[in-house]
Amino acid sequence: MASATRVDLDGNPIKPITICMIGAGGFIGSHLCEKIMSETPHKVLALDVYNDKIKHLLEPDVAWAGRIQFHRLNIKNDSRLEGLIKMADLTINLAAICTPADYNTRPLDTIYSNFIDALPVVKYCSENNKRLIHFSTCEVYGKTIGSFLPKDSPLRQDPAYYVLKEDASPCIFGPIEKQRWSYACAKQLIERLIYAEGAENGMEFTIVRPFNWIGPRMDFIPGVDGPSEGVPRVLACFSNNLLRGEPLKLVDGGQSQRTFIYIKDAIEAVLLMIENPSRANGHIFNVGNPNNEVTVRQLAELMTQVYSKVSGEPPLEVPTVDVSSKEFYGEGYDDSDKRIPDMTIINRQLGWNPKTSLFDLLESTLTYQHRTYAEAIKKITAKPVAS
Repeated sequence: MASATRVDLDGNPIKPITICMIGAGGFIGSHLCEKIMSETPHKVLALDVYNDKIKHLLEPDVAWAGRIQFHRLNIKNDSRLEGLIKMADLTINLAAICTPADYNTRPLDTIYSNFIDALPVVKYCSENNKRLIHFSTCEVYGKTIGSFLPKDSPLRQDPAYYVLKEDASPCIFGPIEKQRWSYACAKQLIERLIYAEGAENGMEFTIVRPFNWIGPRMDFIPGVDGPSEGVPRVLACFSNNLLRGEPLKLVDGGQSQRTFIYIKDAIEAVLLMIENPSRANGHIFNVGNPNNEVTVRQLAELMTQVYSKVSGEPPLEVPTVDVSSKEFYGEGYDDSDKRIPDMTIINRQLGWNPKTSLFDLLESTLTYQHRTYAEAIKKITAKPVAS
């Protein structure tokens, strides 16, 4: 149990609160619940359709028994939602469809899940004077200004054209027929709505923009603990290929640049937001690690090397293959080129900086993936396939 003398960044004692966490059973939610249970006195009302990733927190004999309650519900159509938000001091909304393959093939579900389904959450928080921490995405930035410059322009190297700032960078999306932007637009619109509730009705809010949070329990492995069709995000895709001994597929040459942050670093930032409302309210925070920047191709090469170390298996002779985005994602795909978060605001408000290097976070994640899934994958791949 956490000691009673915990203080916030301004030296004030932290009062225990009740948190309504929507999407508590997911990757981020499970890590956040773990952190809250093991290090704080707060209570969590955990709302989700599944609880597999937090089952270990719900055992009757854990030290925090009674501080976390699981409520199985889908926020789309459940009349209990407002009552649960009313019971809590703070609502954290993590619910979303956030798998890039879906933005193209299921744009309606994507827009509904990220905008329409989030509307009642915002409304109930506003009407009942409850604080909201809403999880958005770095996708709201869309493309960088730099991506519109000529390929050989030296300005492409100027951070002003690609570093993303919460309060200054424009949100630039591709044309409407590029359905990949359905997710980003839905997320941007709910951000604007939350911001407006703050401005017009005084709702206390914080918006989080995650930049590729990585770690154990992320996403799913198709056919093992997730749908057999369906493409998870890049890191889970790559680890799935590594587990199966298949080459990693690089979409359009893997030239896009990304930054990756370890889930445990990111969760530290979220806990600071939870416990320092006076510093976090009214702010939008990038949460990423600008030091861990690689192209997707470099990521594939590094993961191949790390997995070989973790599993003791030699890397494939041909570790990667190039595929087109149309082949991989279907029609209407469009990519954002480079996503580097500016960390000025979160550093100023919460004094937070990420710590874990890319190599270390990949080693931790792939060790977990190998330990958890390697045997299951071997069984699946050994099964004779009916012709």
